[in-house]
Amino acid sequence: MEIFSSFVDLVEQVLTWFVEKVDGPLWDITTVTLLGVGLFFTITTGLVQLRLLPRSLREMWSGRSAEGNSLTPFQAFTTGLASRVGVGNIGGVATAIAIGGEGAVFWMWITALIGMSSAFAESSLAQLFKVKEPCGLYRGGPAYYITQGLKAPWLGVLFAISLIFTFGFAFNAVQANSIVEATSNAWHWKPEYVGLFLVVMTALIIFGGVKRIGVVSAKLVPMMALFYLIIALIILGMNINAIPMVISRIVSSAFDFSAMAGGMFGAIFSKAMLMGVKRGLFSNEAGMGSAPNSAATADVKHPASQGLIQMLGVFVDTIVVCSCTAIIILLSDNYGSESLKGISLTQNALQYHVGDFGLHFLAFILFLFAYSSIIGNYAYAESNIRFIRNKPLFVLIFRLIVLFFVYFGAVNHANIVWNFADTVMAIMAMINLVAIVLLAPIVWLILKDYQRQVKVGQEPVFKIEDHPELLKRGVDKDIWS
Repeated sequence: MEIFSSFVDLVEQVLTWFVEKVDGPLWDITTVTLLGVGLFFTITTGLVQLRLLPRSLREMWSGRSAEGNSLTPFQAFTTGLASRVGVGNIGGVATAIAIGGEGAVFWMWITALIGMSSAFAESSLAQLFKVKEPCGLYRGGPAYYITQGLKAPWLGVLFAISLIFTFGFAFNAVQANSIVEATSNAWHWKPEYVGLFLVVMTALIIFGGVKRIGVVSAKLVPMMALFYLIIALIILGMNINAIPMVISRIVSSAFDFSAMAGGMFGAIFSKAMLMGVKRGLFSNEAGMGSAPNSAATADVKHPASQGLIQMLGVFVDTIVVCSCTAIIILLSDNYGSESLKGISLTQNALQYHVGDFGLHFLAFILFLFAYSSIIGNYAYAESNIRFIRNKPLFVLIFRLIVLFFVYFGAVNHANIVWNFADTVMAIMAMINLVAIVLLAPIVWLILKDYQRQVKVGQEPVFKIEDHPELLKRGVDKDIWS
């Protein structure tokens, strides 16, 4: 046990050195790029996130069955939502408010609305360039559309490695760390015991395969979201007269540039704007290249169908769930305290509104949020491990490393865990953003084909015979014939 503890300490030292060298300037550039690419797709798709939002609801509910081992559109949606809805909606929102003030919530909304178009683009590409395994399971994602669409296999491998580190290791460590903080506040559980429990629970799922991940997420995500939204609506109902004032404060504070951000863009962005953008992106992940990995596993008739479904996930994550958390916090009496940040701030807010029940309720619900995120994160990472080397021994070693980082996140300080996640997330996002911009003409082609069929009253079906030029890009003819 002493040897294992020494190894954990060594990993912490290495990660601390890595973060100190690259995190700051890298995230400055990434934030601007993410917003720029989101605006690019918003304009060039004709506000697809607004025009086709009702259609996205229909697409999610219409596809309830899949062939063989492939996932249904709803299961792929909930797997993606499992990774989005989690610590970002609880601890991330609280951190944004604690550092950036009330106005950070407004910029989280803007980031989500803009990012929905990027989510449509990346997930549609993932569907188009997906491949079918001998077992009947679909796989895909940025690593696949970079390799096939851009003919850049080296960049595809680099993206796959960055995603494995981000979701398989760093994000799972963040989720475990957050579970420990919440359960420690509520029940004073020891981190080591919680970490071991999470390792066992994670192992039971990840050794069952991606199909089991989709099944579990399809049941778990709606349940946990419903529980959380019910308690949120109760609190909002109890304070209905104060909500307009809270929203007014959010909007007015968003344009208060008296508190400027630091770093490369400190002279342009306020703290509210920068924190809202960063934590909004951490929560909904639009454009980062994560959700396309689950989007590709769905069995749909048109690539744009799953693009619309994943776009809906961004809306639900930020506009619905994050807003509930933000209003709960801003209606409490102690959200401006410097001693309360992250999950502790949200727990304090719930305790203020509904008593000690809120403290225990959030610890329980956060366990569900974070645990489902671990499941979704693993699904993304496994797809990319198999992209690099689809061998049983290779996958086994990867799974064991995932379990190590779950424990690592549980027993280590929050700063190193979150900073490591921020750094590797930025690397992954930059690679994906470059790729989807270069592949933008294909995104437009997919959207045009989909809208043409909807306009004449047809159920959209993508036929590769109508677009033979895509065969030269590596699209699988058998899947889309």
